[in-house]
Amino acid sequence: MSLTDVTTFDPVTAAETAVPSTEPGKASKSQTRTAAADEGVRAAASARAGVARVAQVVARRGIRIAAVIPLYNGAVYIEEALRSVFDQTLQPDEIIVVDDGSTDGGDKIVERIAQSHPVELVRKANGGQSSARNMGIAHSRATHIALLDQDDVWYRNHLEELVKPFLKRRHQPLGWVYSNLDEIDRRGQLLSRGVIDRVNSGHPKLELTACLSQDLFVLPSSCMIDRQAFERVGGFDERLSGYEDDDLFLRLFRTGAENVYLSQPLASWRQYAGSSSYTRRMARSRIVYLRKLIEEYPDEPELDRYYIRDCLIPRFFPTIAWEYRRTLRMGTNADLRQCVQDLAFVCRMHRKWYVRAGRFGVLPLLRHRFLGRVLMPVMKWLRARRPGMFR
Repeated sequence: MSLTDVTTFDPVTAAETAVPSTEPGKASKSQTRTAAADEGVRAAASARAGVARVAQVVARRGIRIAAVIPLYNGAVYIEEALRSVFDQTLQPDEIIVVDDGSTDGGDKIVERIAQSHPVELVRKANGGQSSARNMGIAHSRATHIALLDQDDVWYRNHLEELVKPFLKRRHQPLGWVYSNLDEIDRRGQLLSRGVIDRVNSGHPKLELTACLSQDLFVLPSSCMIDRQAFERVGGFDERLSGYEDDDLFLRLFRTGAENVYLSQPLASWRQYAGSSSYTRRMARSRIVYLRKLIEEYPDEPELDRYYIRDCLIPRFFPTIAWEYRRTLRMGTNADLRQCVQDLAFVCRMHRKWYVRAGRFGVLPLLRHRFLGRVLMPVMKWLRARRPGMFR
């Protein structure tokens, strides 16, 4: 069987080969319905044949896929996530859920589902999603890993499409494949189609400064990773409970492993106030990750490479400032003081002299909630008058 056999149904070809009516515009309703039904049957048969061909090549190559799902207090969504795995056109060889010390009964839901489905539940003390993913991957015997967050949902052809680039012969090893996603809200209702298209982040990943200058937007629920490549870089950094995906894929990129981006959305990414993207734990992890990047990618003036000055600080400063404004509205006084410390850390490396100087004059005032609320409208006005003032 050749690799060209790994195809999917082409609706244009199917439409061209469909049997036309004898006289356009004069076919009876029953004939039209019959033709449409026949076309639907042919399309379904072609799609099934395509999946079968993919499955045959996957088996011949010895590829085994593990679906790994970290679980922490995700009782509301875990069943929907698992159902999306069971519905895959190309079934995974293993389904592993790692309970990271849940207290809301989510593990009991998985236990119930495992009675009728091939799901393996692994338990551990709470240590964050990085450690949960690492444990799930270590527990598997698969050659390729497909990650799924507890509140996200795979589309039916998710694994079928992600595995295809791994079936092609390549000069350089393929490290990971990832796709576009649709964004949904807490209730699973659509917010945006193809959310990756809305962010200014190049795909696939080709250049280091681009990877350092902005978030990578390679989301775990959208990707399939070669296990050997994953183990070569040491897996997820367990110090991180936020930006651990950027950290992993940046390290994979640096090994020279290829990556492939599929523009078709193959999963739904759930965003809501309680998701991990909006927690204080994420804010702390952001600073840990920034410090790690600063240590690994210092400025190199002799080579005219200014990774810190031109990539990292312009990337993280606006996000840390946003975190301060958010904490000013709803955080504790301790959180507010920590945000000011984070701002001071990035301000001292900022390329603008007046931002560096601001850590001595303005930042001490921002420790006080009342003064912060007074100064924030002034800062907003300055940004509106001079958009590049703080970049």
